[in-house]
Order: sequence, then structure tokens, then C-alpha cells
Amino acid sequence: MSRVQRIETRTARRLLAWAFCLVGTALACVAQADRIKDIANVAGVRDNQLVGYGLVVGLDGTGATSKFAQQSIISMLGQMGVNMLPTDSVSLKNVSAVMLTGNLPAFAKPGQTIDVTVSALDNAKSLRGGTLLMSPLKGGDGQVYAVAQGNVLVGGAGASAGGSSQTVNHLSAGRIPSGATVERAVATRLGQGDFIQLELKDTDFTTASRAAEAIDRAFGHGTAVPLDGRLIQVRAPADPGQRVAFMSQLENVNLNPAQPTPKVIMNARTGSIVMNQLVTLDKCAIAHGNLTVTVNSTPQVSQPGALSGGQTVVTEAANVQIMSDKGGLIVMPAAATLGDVVKALNAVGATPQDLLSILQAMKASGALKAELEII
Repeated sequence: MSRVQRIETRTARRLLAWAFCLVGTALACVAQADRIKDIANVAGVRDNQLVGYGLVVGLDGTGATSKFAQQSIISMLGQMGVNMLPTDSVSLKNVSAVMLTGNLPAFAKPGQTIDVTVSALDNAKSLRGGTLLMSPLKGGDGQVYAVAQGNVLVGGAGASAGGSSQTVNHLSAGRIPSGATVERAVATRLGQGDFIQLELKDTDFTTASRAAEAIDRAFGHGTAVPLDGRLIQVRAPADPGQRVAFMSQLENVNLNPAQPTPKVIMNARTGSIVMNQLVTLDKCAIAHGNLTVTVNSTPQVSQPGALSGGQTVVTEAANVQIMSDKGGLIVMPAAATLGDVVKALNAVGATPQDLLSILQAMKASGALKAELEII
């Protein structure tokens, strides 16, 4: 081998080594793509649901006066100095009784605002253009945590003329962005004593173990201990300022979580099907056919003869036809990737609704390697 050939060989080896290093670095970056904050929550840091009752006024004749709405109007007017008897009848088409819902986020303080969802409690036609009067929002303990008031924004649209009407989306529900002001804070503890707890969003022993190992690498051995497949106990500083800084570093720790379970989610109402990338198929055979039933009804008039004293009778002549398409037996090859699975299912030529039953049958036979979830 000449000197030039040896130099070229060494250069090629160095380039190959650098290529392996770059590939390894890229794989490591891909493997460490998830953070603690992406897969886990801090125990105790959560939203709290709020609910309330109120009145929406200013509707353009689209309200509906109900019994409890009348009582609410009389009570409200009484607080404002307008005396009315409980037996008085109030018929107002510009008022609607509504239920209010909202979420109080963690660490919310008095004076901050939250969004409110407004839903009609009576048979009001539309809440468009209405204004919600001041209404308290209560938590599960019966205490008032926020007060809501403001203009209701409705995302739908509707029109009617000549007895015909057309609507898009729901007109009896809307939102008030930043429509409630927080009046009471909920104490949120970042753990107790020297520890905080992380709760994985999905139970997985492998992910819990890898998360504890990643935390130990970042903060030292013994910092994190997985208690089960979802809960991880982490030692944290006792000083509040240091604990917040520690939480900032903790939630950005990278790790390689376990692969998720292969899953197929099916919506039986709409025929929607969603699969994750881990779904696979074994080799199987499928026969799919379509059954069509057609019913035609033709009215026929039976006219009696002259001077017979009979009556004219209208009868229905029904014609029922059943057509069945031949479903040939199709051999579906084993599919190792999501793209192969989609191609194999498209080869059957079934509609999304038919695929629901096909996937269920494939799961029962063991050909479909995934969990089925019907919503």
C-alpha cells in the first residue's frame, strides 16, 4: 500500500468515526427530548372547579322566563329597593337563567381574573348580546371564590324568517373572557417537610424508574425515590425561595420515557379512528361485504265501481329489496409500521364505520397488536 493510499484510508476512518459520533449525539438528543414537566405534575398543584347561578339580561327577545328565573328577578329587584310580592308574575323575554362554570388555577390570588362559561338553564333561544349580572362562583366547600359579571360572547349564529330557522353551533352557551374576579385564594402547598411528590400523567413503572434516575444524575444520588408506577418522592430545599428555584431546575430535567402502549381510539358516533405510531398487525385474512336494504312505498288508490256504495281507499304498495355485495377474502400482510397498517386497512375498501367492527374483530383474533378504546 502506497503512502497516499494509507493517508486516504486514515482520513476515511476519521470521517467515519466523526460520523458515528454525530449520529450518536443526534440519537442521544432525540432520546432526551422529554422533560419532567412534560410527563409529570407536582402533587397538590391543581385547578379547582367553580360553579354558580346567575341571570343574563339584555337579550333581544330570545330569552325564556322560567319559574326560578322569575323568583331570581324578584329577589334581585328586592335587593335594589324594588318591592314585589313573591306571587307577582314577571314575564320578560330579555332575561335568561344561566349556570356558570370556571376553573380556579393553582396559586391564583385575589384580584386576578379567570374565564367563565355561561350556559342557559331554561329554554332561551340565544344568549347573544346578553350581559351577565354579578354572580358568585362557589367551590365544592360552598365558599365563594370568585365573582362573575360581563358581556357574554356566543360563537354561534342563527337566523329565522317565515317560520324557518337555521343555526350554526350552539346559541344557548357562551363565554366571558376574564369575566370573573378571584376573591379568595386556595392555599397550595409545594410538598410537606423536606419532600415534594411528582405524579406521572400516565402510570408506567419504567418511566417512573427512569425519571428518578435522571433526577439523581442532576441533583445527586438519593434525591428521588419512585414510590410506585405513578408517584415519585423528591427531596427539596425547605426554604421557599430555594424550593422555587429547585422546582425550576427540576421540571427541565431531560429523560427518555418508556414507549407508550400501542393504542387505537375509536369514536363510534362519528366513525373517527386515531392510532399511535406503535400499532402493528399480524398476517390475517379478512372478508368484507356490504349489505344494502332499500324500501320503496308507492301509494295506490282503490276506486269502487259506480253505484256500488263503496268508498275510495288509499293503500300503500311496499317494495323491499336486499342487496348483498360479495366480499372476497383478502389476505392482509403483517404490518410493522403505522404506514403499513394504514395501507393494509385501506386495501379492504371499508368505510370508517365498517372499520370499527373490523378492528374489533382483529383485536379479538389477536391480529391487531394494540389496545382499543371506544369513546
